[in-house]
Formats: sequence, structure tokens, C-alpha cells
Amino acid sequence: MYTQQAKRSSLLRYWTTRYALTLVIGLAIILIVSVLWIRHSTLENNLNLNKYMAEEIADRMENSIANDSGGPLKIFPNILEDRSKILNSKKEPSLYIVNENGKVIFSNVRSPGVINSFVSSSFFSSKDTVKKFRLDSPPYDIYVVKSAIEMENGEKGWVLVVQPEKELTEVHQEYSLLLIMIISLGLLGWGAIYFLSRKLTSPIQDVSKAAKRIEAGLYDVNLSENVPQQEMYELIHSFKEMAQKLERLESLRAELLAGVTHELKTPVTSISGLLQAVKDDVVTGEEAKEFLDISVKETSKLQNMIGDLLDFNAFTAQAIPINIETHDALDLVKEITYQWHLAQGNEALSYDINATNKSILVDVDPMRFQQIMTNLLNNAKHAMKESGHITIECSKSLTQLLITVTNNGPPISEEEQPFIFDRFFRGEKKKYEVRGLGLGLPFSQMLARAMNGDLFLQSSSNEGTLFTITLPLHTD
Repeated sequence: MYTQQAKRSSLLRYWTTRYALTLVIGLAIILIVSVLWIRHSTLENNLNLNKYMAEEIADRMENSIANDSGGPLKIFPNILEDRSKILNSKKEPSLYIVNENGKVIFSNVRSPGVINSFVSSSFFSSKDTVKKFRLDSPPYDIYVVKSAIEMENGEKGWVLVVQPEKELTEVHQEYSLLLIMIISLGLLGWGAIYFLSRKLTSPIQDVSKAAKRIEAGLYDVNLSENVPQQEMYELIHSFKEMAQKLERLESLRAELLAGVTHELKTPVTSISGLLQAVKDDVVTGEEAKEFLDISVKETSKLQNMIGDLLDFNAFTAQAIPINIETHDALDLVKEITYQWHLAQGNEALSYDINATNKSILVDVDPMRFQQIMTNLLNNAKHAMKESGHITIECSKSLTQLLITVTNNGPPISEEEQPFIFDRFFRGEKKKYEVRGLGLGLPFSQMLARAMNGDLFLQSSSNEGTLFTITLPLHTD
């Protein structure tokens, strides 16, 4: 069934566009909040200045009335001129002076009576010094600031400073500076995001290219681990180890194919040649019987190798059950070792069993345990080349049985030690001296772990090679 491939973008483009979008949204929110705050601050500042103007005009009116020095005609122009210089404003507020009855007696606007249309008498009697009014034609908001003209015999009127909200909140230079700052921050943020994203995605792109080389069967990847990020270092390091392991597994696969072919072909060829010789009467009598005995032995070896391969595959597929029972570990070790040594029929092989306890109960599958012990004993025999001494020691910790199997043969090389539990792995010397598929140790380790234990190489030196089996102790 055909499925349309989804459109994909590069990691660098994916993250930079999303980071940039997030940055733009964040800066837009900051811009809106800043504009609202600047408008509010400008409004408050201008209202405070209008309050100051109203109070100053009221004070001068009081002095002018007291001294009879000209009244508001001389006061207004000076006040407005001073305020315009301070604010650098082209638009002046509307100024009104009203008497105690609310009647306008002086103003700097042509139609002073318009103030009565929206300023009610209740405003003069209230304690509020600033009030916002809504005008209908055309609709807009206007602020009125008042300051009382007080004489010794009481209030003689009020000074009103009137100005539209639009003029009070009008800002030019601050907005331009804010816009420049926002744009600069946006460009700087996008540049930093792009640079950091590029720096982060660069090693990922290298890993992607290396993965394509591995897909093509080329395992010689060259990735630098000189990266500052811990996660990126772990990714590259793990990828390089994976590439090396894949290369080794590919080599093992090729060796396995050749090895299995050789190991199975050799006994088949031998059996075929021996039987053909008997069939053609090339050999007769006792010699023919000897040829048949050899054929039977080769057939047995062939069956063992095929059996090992089938058992390993079956266990890997979890098709072989594990039957846990409680047994005395010392009795099992003694019986298994005795039967194995008896089957060898070799006086040059000797063994000792040392135990710190008279009885150690464990939960184990006796048949699987016998397979593990037999594999270790066979490996020891092959390592010692049919002659030597094997030492088996049994002890226990708080929760585990410890069984060590030591042989005095030549050590396993340090280069091969990390791989001895890999399936189908066989040492350079062993592959030419001993027939097999390299499944004994990995199969034994799998069996031990299936019984909640383990099998590992503890040490290998000129003093001997020591394998350790751990199994759980029986708990009541």
C-alpha cells in the first residue's frame, strides 16, 4: 500500500523557526505591555503637571486678587508659555476660571461655556481633583483637573485644566526608542538562537551522515567526541561503540558462516569418506569395523553441534522451560563433576572440590545447572589441552551461592576477554584446535540468568582462569 511521505524540514530550520516564532510572540507581548505602561505613565505625569499648573494658577490668582495686580489676563500667558517649554508640547490645555457658582469668568478658549455641558456642579463640591468625562460629539474622553481659589473669607472659585486623553497619552520619542530596542532584541535573539541551534545540530548531522555510512555497510565512522554537551557526548560515544560492535558482529557473522560450514562439513565429509570406503570394500574385517566406529563418533559430534545450535535458538526464543527446585548445591556439584570426569576416561585430568559449608540449599533447575557445569569443565579441559588440574570452590554470601571453577591452563588474552560471552565468538587459538560453534559460554550465561543467577569471568592470568557461577540461596 502506497503512503505519501510526510514533508520534513531540517532540524536547524525546525528549531530556529519555532524559536524565532516564540521570540516574536514574547517580544510582541513585551511591546504591548510596554506601550500600555508608557501610556499610563505619560497620562499620570501629564495629569500631575496639570495639577501643578492648576494649583500654581490658583495661588497666583489668590495673590492677584489680594494685591489687585491684573488678574488672570497677565497670569495665563506666562503659565502656558512656561509649561510649553517644559513639556515641549505643541498643544496647550484648556484653562478655565469659574466662580463659586460654577460660572466661567475667564478662559483661554473661544467658547468657554462648553465646560458647563459636561462638568456638573457635583464635581465642584466633591473632593476629587481629577475626573474623567466622556464627550459624545465626537466621542472621546477628556480629563478635568481642578484647584480651588481660596481666600480668607472662603472659596472664591476654581481653576480648571481640561485636556483630551489622546493629548495626555501622546508619546513619540519613547515609542520609537522602544521599537528600536524591541527590533534589536529580536535580531539579537534570533541570531543567538540560530548560532546555538547550528552548533547543537552540527554533531547531530554528523551522526546522521555516519548512520547512512553504516546503512551502506561502511563502519569506519569518524566522529569527534570533543563536544561540550554531556548528552551529545554520550550520543556520539554510544554511536561509535555501536558502530564498532556492528562491525565486529558483521565480522563474526562472516566467520560464523564460514565456521559453521567448516565445522559441519568436516564430520560429514569424514563420515561420507569412511562409509564409502566400507561400501566399496576398500577396507574389510576389523579395519572396516574401526571405520564404522569412527563414523559413529563423528556423527555424535555432528549431533552435539546441531543440538547446541538448536538449544541456543530455542532458549533465545524462550521455548525451553526452567523448572526451579530446591537442591543441595554441594551434592549437585560433586555428582556432576564425578560423572563428567568418569566420562573423560583421562587420568591426566584431576580435580578438587572445596566447600566452606557442609550443605548449601539453592533454588535451581538441576538439568540446566548440569549444562552450565559441563560447559565450564569442557572449556577447562580444552584450555589445559587434555591434562591439568581443575579446582571447584563452593561458598555462600547472604543471598547467593558462589561456585568458582579454576583451571591451570594458559590465560585468555586481554583482547578476547570482553567478547567470550558473545554468541559464536571463538578465540584465535581455540577456533583451530577445538571444534564448536562458540555457543557454550553465552548459552551457559543465559541459563544462569534465567535461574536468577549469573556467570562471569572473574580473572584470567598465568596463575589460572577462574569462572564464577552465582545462584540464589533457598529461602523458607
